[in-house]
Amino acid sequence: MTGRSNDAVTPPSRDEYKLLIVRILIATDAWAPQTNGVVSTLKQTVSQLSGRGHVVQMLTPQGFTSIPCPGYGEIRLAMRVQPGVREQFEVFRPEAVHVATEGPIGLAVRAYCRARSLRFTTSYHTQFPQYLRKRLPVPLKWSYWLLRRFHRAGERCMVSTPSMQRELEGRGFRNLVRWRRGVDSLLFRPREKSFLDLPRPVAVYVGRLAVEKNLDAFLAMAWTGSKLVVGDGPERARLHARYPDACFVGFQHGESLARHIAAADVMVFPSLTDTFGLVNLEAMACGVPVAAFPVTGPVDVIEDGVTGALDWDLAAAARRALGVSPAACRELAEKYDWASCTREFESHLVPSGL
Repeated sequence: MTGRSNDAVTPPSRDEYKLLIVRILIATDAWAPQTNGVVSTLKQTVSQLSGRGHVVQMLTPQGFTSIPCPGYGEIRLAMRVQPGVREQFEVFRPEAVHVATEGPIGLAVRAYCRARSLRFTTSYHTQFPQYLRKRLPVPLKWSYWLLRRFHRAGERCMVSTPSMQRELEGRGFRNLVRWRRGVDSLLFRPREKSFLDLPRPVAVYVGRLAVEKNLDAFLAMAWTGSKLVVGDGPERARLHARYPDACFVGFQHGESLARHIAAADVMVFPSLTDTFGLVNLEAMACGVPVAAFPVTGPVDVIEDGVTGALDWDLAAAARRALGVSPAACRELAEKYDWASCTREFESHLVPSGL
């Protein structure tokens, strides 16, 4: 009779354990053709994970019947997603599941996993309670109750900054871990300022033109020079009519986006509700300082007086930011590489148990 060996078995290291998770399913309601920080983050993460040997399956609104989100037509809400979710799990059989958003797809994947006792992780990208409150008289405590309920079902909820983690912990979230953001410092780099033929100094905003982005704070501020708006959204017509002296160029992508940012003199980030603000890193990688309010997101990225300025007087912050060193901005941004961020994401994944 052969007995079992009494030799101790050495458990796999943390890195070896993570490499055992090969097939990763990421569910998101935010995906192309949307243009925002969530989509950019997920695309970079998928690319990095694939380069590390994982097989990643994206479950997105593409391929589903969808309807435009009320008041925000470029965002599509997937319909009747349960059969598609079931098929993805049965065919792909993911070894790790990550739910990136709280929309119809995220809800369907969460429900599927809970019904089968499968483990999964989530991430908190967007301040939906504040966004919703800008449009409807819904009490914040109701929205946060729903979000706590959504995210507590996951093993871990990934957040981007220390200040965001503290804020959510103060609202009763308990399973939070950190997942930083990165920047492509090869694409976003210092370039010729002559790309923009506008009176100097040029203050630029980059992002969606929506009520929650607080664009009036930027466009109404006292400024001697030019204001450039890169982006689009439901507020564009109103903003263009109210601020005809500003230059609106719509969404830009890739090289064109990088050239517009690099040719500016200061990035102005007027949002009071963003969880991070990826464009701030992109600006700093271009050697462009950032002016913002001292709120969650910017306070974790911008070093006041070194890579930009934080002030409740946004115009004062923008003027002060003009005096900081472009080289210091670039140096800080280079520390935020997507490879490191993706390894952090990977370390938080859990085996699904499928």
